[in-house]
Amino acid sequence: MPAPTVPPPIEHLGPRPFSFYPAIVNVEHNEWIYSKATWSEILVINTKTREEIWVPRRFLAEISSIEDPVIIVGLLKELEYRAGRLWPVERRLIEMPRAVNEGPRPRETSAPAPLAPVVGIQLESRTESRVGRLILTAVAAGVAGCVLLVALYRGEVIGNHVVYSPVLQSSLDFTNRDDYYSVVRKLGPPEADHWRSGQGVFEYRVLSYPRLGYSIILMGSDRRSAQYIGAMGRDWRPVHSVDLADHANSYPMLRALPKF
Repeated sequence: MPAPTVPPPIEHLGPRPFSFYPAIVNVEHNEWIYSKATWSEILVINTKTREEIWVPRRFLAEISSIEDPVIIVGLLKELEYRAGRLWPVERRLIEMPRAVNEGPRPRETSAPAPLAPVVGIQLESRTESRVGRLILTAVAAGVAGCVLLVALYRGEVIGNHVVYSPVLQSSLDFTNRDDYYSVVRKLGPPEADHWRSGQGVFEYRVLSYPRLGYSIILMGSDRRSAQYIGAMGRDWRPVHSVDLADHANSYPMLRALPKF
């Protein structure tokens, strides 16, 4: 059975017009053409008003394979055009006003519950009370000791194995303008250098520093132009992220990046 065709990237549409779904709020005419793109945004032009709008790539979804009556470019969120930029639409719930003649609803009243029968309770002797307090004190001391022992072991005071190795954020003062050479100037050559290509518009480069406890992640359209977007710890979880050119943080992108 042949594999299903994958919709082309929006750059491949060329001069063909398309429509966004859902349509952008505050824009009356929903027909656009592709103009140009960066690694984080695309520039589209309205075919009627000739207005130009930059659309962040993180909001783009799939492109329809059917062109009748027009190509559809999906959006992951409903967007609105405001103050010269696109923003996610925030729907707020509005409380319905009360009717003019509607008064406050009466509260339901119920008969008071009958009193529980009085049961005679025999007071324990002073000796039994003292023994009970000693038992509770011993149990509390045992629990506290177990918690302290686990904390000391995990903190590497006891034991010979490293259990937790935090990464100091101060040692990762990189920004989205740093590239391979600026990383090597500060941290030295990596012990491993992996490149992931052929996965779409963005390609990733991983510079491994096992002795430091993290791997540097670079992203770009090719190996030479890749720039810093963050760092992953030993468990392949983000330990550092940066703000990108479109003012969005790279943390969600790092969370979704598979290990390779």
